[in-house]
Amino acid sequence: MSSKQINSSSQTVEKDDVVVKFAGDSGDGIQLAGTIFSDSVALEGNDIATFPDYPAEIRAPRNTVAGVSGFQVHLGKNNISTSGDEYDVLVAMNPASLKANLKTTKKGATIIVDSDSFTPEALEKAGYKYNPFTDESLSSYNVATAPISSLVGTALSGLSVQAATPKLQSEAQPQDCPEVPLPAAPPAPLDKKTIEKTRNMFALGMIYYIFDKPCEVIEHLIAEKFKKKPALIEINKKVFRAGYDYADTAEIVESRISVPKAKLEKGRYRNITGNTATAWGLLAAAERAGLKLFLGSYPITPATDILVEITKYKSLGAKAFQAEDEIAGICSAIGASYAGALACTSTSGPGLSLKSEALGLAVMAELPLVVVDVQRSGPSTGMPTKSEQSDLNQALYGRNGEAPLVVISASSPANCFYYAYEAAKIALEHMTPVILLTDGSLGNGSQLFRIPKVIDLPSIKPPIVPANSDYKPYKRDENFVRGWAIPGTEGLRHRVGGLEKLDGAGSVSTDPANHELMVSLRRKKIEKIADFIPELKVFSAANTANTDTLVVSWGGTEGTVHTAVEKLHQQGVGVAHAHFNYIMPLPRNTESIFSEYKKIIVFELNDGQFVNYLRGKFQNVPIEGYNRTHGQPFTEKEIIEKLWSM
Repeated sequence: MSSKQINSSSQTVEKDDVVVKFAGDSGDGIQLAGTIFSDSVALEGNDIATFPDYPAEIRAPRNTVAGVSGFQVHLGKNNISTSGDEYDVLVAMNPASLKANLKTTKKGATIIVDSDSFTPEALEKAGYKYNPFTDESLSSYNVATAPISSLVGTALSGLSVQAATPKLQSEAQPQDCPEVPLPAAPPAPLDKKTIEKTRNMFALGMIYYIFDKPCEVIEHLIAEKFKKKPALIEINKKVFRAGYDYADTAEIVESRISVPKAKLEKGRYRNITGNTATAWGLLAAAERAGLKLFLGSYPITPATDILVEITKYKSLGAKAFQAEDEIAGICSAIGASYAGALACTSTSGPGLSLKSEALGLAVMAELPLVVVDVQRSGPSTGMPTKSEQSDLNQALYGRNGEAPLVVISASSPANCFYYAYEAAKIALEHMTPVILLTDGSLGNGSQLFRIPKVIDLPSIKPPIVPANSDYKPYKRDENFVRGWAIPGTEGLRHRVGGLEKLDGAGSVSTDPANHELMVSLRRKKIEKIADFIPELKVFSAANTANTDTLVVSWGGTEGTVHTAVEKLHQQGVGVAHAHFNYIMPLPRNTESIFSEYKKIIVFELNDGQFVNYLRGKFQNVPIEGYNRTHGQPFTEKEIIEKLWSM
């Protein structure tokens, strides 16, 4: 990060990029504060990337390191592709959040703490044997201690919440008497729980002072957030202002921070999560293809928001069905696909395993279907709110028999839109199920997204068969794609299903030679899709053109790996980078690219699934892997250290 001091009279320092981390207990409103802050800086023109990280429990054990909830925001004036390694500003609402995050806080960073929360009991539960303010452990930081809990109570003293409007006495009055309202109940004083819930707004006010930003944007977002609870709007605004004014009066920092606006391509932007972007990509694909969207899903962390988002667009003809279980979700989608809809289902790892049998049906029937898998740590229930790339093997092989299908992966919250669109395009045009792999960090994380016009997106032309055509269910074109006959279309009566079918005609067949032919045709159809996807690109610097090392990433690791490689280029280190969004089939030039390098190293958040897949495909190429299964993303630092050690 580079910086320079400007406007010395006000002691404001301009920085190209800054990482801010909000941390506290699960009930401290950390996710809300982080979301409002990230939305506000995006509205003010900064590029951003966010990383929410929280326990799986609704109310994790208070004041414990395991119960810490966090929201990380990386904002800057240049392209931001990662949520950042170390924090320039840390908000620690209790001792546990300070202990959990201090190791990744930069020396010299600003740390805001609620000193009221540093009680002996809380310190003990967090694992502190001493109060960190009494020794030298925080001497390398600019620590801004504030009795936030007490100050919030003072700011809200005397405020009250008006009781609900009383019911009329109509039931107690004769019919010929006018209705007389009951006397209005006196305003109720704010309870302690409501006051405590606004501590996050006080800390947000302090942050906004540090970043020298106008308060109006935050106040607008607060009003938008609590529009269904108007009584809370003024309360949260008042606490936010109190935090801002306290930071100003107490002079909590020597220098305030200014991050210039990013130079963005002209267009309409918004801060978008990967799950929302995925839903929008599916909606756009349905519109472009001239079809109705159907999503049949069962709620599961961290994929549920896709289902929730689709429910908002009934006006576009989208149908969202919350099924009773994962099997019903995918089977309803297969039925919708047979009926002529763009059919999708969303899930995570445990749900994908339950969908396996029905996926085999979709492969055999050769129906278009998009399966979105927002990956999380496994196996079984695993760690529901932690992110990994651990479902690749299941996506590639998790079906009985020879059941090939397409597997692609998104690599940022924003491009979840484009890869959801691409998954739908491939499924519809090639009559095949497509599994789109995202992950928890992409689905819950957010980025600035330039909203495209649907008309500017690539065309989607499903092979829908016209009425009264010379149609056979498994008659194929030159790309091995069969036609899509919509039930009820005149002259196209047909049958498809899970039993093996006779080539072309579609009648049930148990003939061995026919089965082998159909297995081959289904495989060739998937392999042929390599002709319709982009070739693999290699990123390298001019001063390191003769490198013999290729760094490989796939899915959500792209931003961190790419940034690390860029930094190595600045140091003159000779490494190249290739990223995979298309897994099955692989880009058709993969083997020729790999043959140019003496060493290939694959970075992935699992125990080696993609590296083993590549080794099986290219047995004469030296490929090694660097793997992590912590449920956390890679950091740039560890990637750089690994590549330096090679």
